[in-house]
Amino acid sequence: QLVESGGGSVQAGGSLKLSCAASGYTFSDYCMAWFRQAPGKEREWVARISVFDTTFYSDSVKGRFTISRGNAESTLYLQMDSLKPEDTAMYYCAAQVGGACYVLQPKYSYWGQGTQVTVS
Repeated sequence: QLVESGGGSVQAGGSLKLSCAASGYTFSDYCMAWFRQAPGKEREWVARISVFDTTFYSDSVKGRFTISRGNAESTLYLQMDSLKPEDTAMYYCAAQVGGACYVLQPKYSYWGQGTQVTVS
């Protein structure tokens, strides 16, 4: 199970930190990722972190967002700085078993319910 929190409304240029609490599996064995879906658009990948703590970012958030993981507390984080109105979306965390850490959505076995981020 994955449960996101930390979403909300913020003005452009502001910051938010999302969290994703995982349970029911060995968190450290899974690649973790954040995806987002804006109204009327397809869900898109934002960032991912491998079991080796290697991080990857989409071009649209590189330099502004930071993904991290706390294996001891089985929690994934997304620090979002310099937020823009185009970052407005429902944000989802997802888990993929193993070390490959693909970006493709079908590779992810577990998904959270999402947390809304609104930037005005």
